[in-house]
Amino acid sequence: MKYFSLIWAQLFRSRTRTLFTLLSIVTAFLLFGMLDSVRVAFASGGSSVAGANRLIVGSRLSITQTIPIRLESQIRQVEGVSDVTYAMWFGGIYQDPKNFFPNFSVAPNYFDLMTEFEIPQEQVEAFRNTRTGAIVGESLAKQFGWKIGDTIPLQATIFPRGGSNDWPLQLVGIFKSKNTATADNEERQLMMNWKYFDESNDYIKNQVSWYTVRLDNPDHASRVAQAIDALSANSDHETRTQTESAFQQAFIKQFADIGLIVTSIMGAVFFTLLLLTGNTMAQAVRERVPELATLKTLGFTDGTMLMLVMVESVLLVGLGGAIGLGLAAAALPVMAPKTMGLLPPSVPLQTWGMGLGLIVAIGLVVGVLPALRAKRLKIVDALAGR
Repeated sequence: MKYFSLIWAQLFRSRTRTLFTLLSIVTAFLLFGMLDSVRVAFASGGSSVAGANRLIVGSRLSITQTIPIRLESQIRQVEGVSDVTYAMWFGGIYQDPKNFFPNFSVAPNYFDLMTEFEIPQEQVEAFRNTRTGAIVGESLAKQFGWKIGDTIPLQATIFPRGGSNDWPLQLVGIFKSKNTATADNEERQLMMNWKYFDESNDYIKNQVSWYTVRLDNPDHASRVAQAIDALSANSDHETRTQTESAFQQAFIKQFADIGLIVTSIMGAVFFTLLLLTGNTMAQAVRERVPELATLKTLGFTDGTMLMLVMVESVLLVGLGGAIGLGLAAAALPVMAPKTMGLLPPSVPLQTWGMGLGLIVAIGLVVGVLPALRAKRLKIVDALAGR
């Protein structure tokens, strides 16, 4: 473009103002890139189970609904299933609600399928043979100073035992996560024996929250998922089989509408950005009125003046937007492994496309009024300072 050098000079005429405006745009699009990536991931999570080597089977109605333990034997008979384990959410607290950490009761073979955890076999055997036994992650044990043999006085928030909320557990094992990037999150869990929970709690019997299914071939994931869900079709406990990542996302959705939260935040951010960038462009054109009049004197047409200001506006937003989205693309791969699948590993194409659309739209909106002023500028009035 033959006028690019002129546009670039106009853009950085006041460098301090332009740099601060760019910083605001970069921040806005960095937030957009990360938050919208989360929204897209939550909206599309679980749409396909193809290629998964482990599936989660839960209630079709809600993650808070339980499903019967008798399904285990039926799931094991599905062709393509190599092993099955199960767990039941407990939701207890330790000493104070602020000390909350995930805790649930699990099947005896739970750690046979959770191959991402390292734990001595003798501790697994102790867990199976100790009715009130518990296993915790290393990070959690370090946080509270627990060691093998300690009694953990867990307090129930949902399931009382004999009319009391006291659930004393004996610590018999401590596991480590093989993935150092996610270890801090994955090691903040407690597992107790499902049989002890099932026999002792006052309210619910022979129920689990979810099954974890290991496949003999990831290529058969879709077929196996359909076969498992067909076992309980048209019953009062219909299931939904999905990937582990989709299951975790569904769990978070029980607490908040991710799409609404992201849309609300970004709406506020971009509204503020419109005001800020619009003011910047209006002030920039107002300060350059004599220069614009000189350009018209040299033969620049009204249409060319309109184009110059509009391109300058889009370029300003485009520079900040590109940097912001680029930073989001660089940050997500670093942050995603630490969120146990809740953050996507990269910025989705849908977010890139929406970001490009926002750059053009915001650039046009904030540039249209200053551009019209430049177009309608009368040379005599401008040079006279009127």
